[in-house]
Amino acid sequence: MSSLSPFAVDALAFVLAYLLGSIPFGLLLTRGAGAGDIRAIGSGNIGATNVLRTGRKDLAAATLLLDAFKGVLAVLLGGWLSPGAAIVAALGAFLGHIAPVWLRFQGGKGVATFLGALFALHWPTGLIVCAVWLAAAALWRFSSLAALLASASAPFVLWGFGHADQAPVIAIMAALLWWKHRENIARLSSGTESRIGRKT
Repeated sequence: MSSLSPFAVDALAFVLAYLLGSIPFGLLLTRGAGAGDIRAIGSGNIGATNVLRTGRKDLAAATLLLDAFKGVLAVLLGGWLSPGAAIVAALGAFLGHIAPVWLRFQGGKGVATFLGALFALHWPTGLIVCAVWLAAAALWRFSSLAALLASASAPFVLWGFGHADQAPVIAIMAALLWWKHRENIARLSSGTESRIGRKT
């Protein structure tokens, strides 16, 4: 890619990562398994949490892994194009997942893709952020709250490891993740959010 300008490399990394992130694995898997259109049940999102509402834990697990893999692969691809393009690709994949062009920009909430990209950028940060999620989920039994706290911690953890150049982009991604969880935040505030393991 030496013939391309740094801006062109970043743009290419972003577009490729966005297209990769836009692949709606939850929708494709549920349709392929005969479980119907995932957008017609539950929250209408295409992520693993809503796939779980079909009763197919295997499809939900596969969706979680594939959505995370989108983030991993995008960052690796961006880093292959140029080391500085890895963080651009992380943002592209995340935006692709939460606003896929194929689904009129109505995608998932981005937690798995966010974590996948974070692991590929700096795996120690990914481990710590996952630990925050697990601790919060164990303490309060809210998956959404755990995701919110974990994502909020990510830019600070990354900055603490000396990656101050990447932390602002991760902060933007975390802010978008919070925006995608705005209905969950409202239910948490009103005390009506469903707890992990409880069908409500």
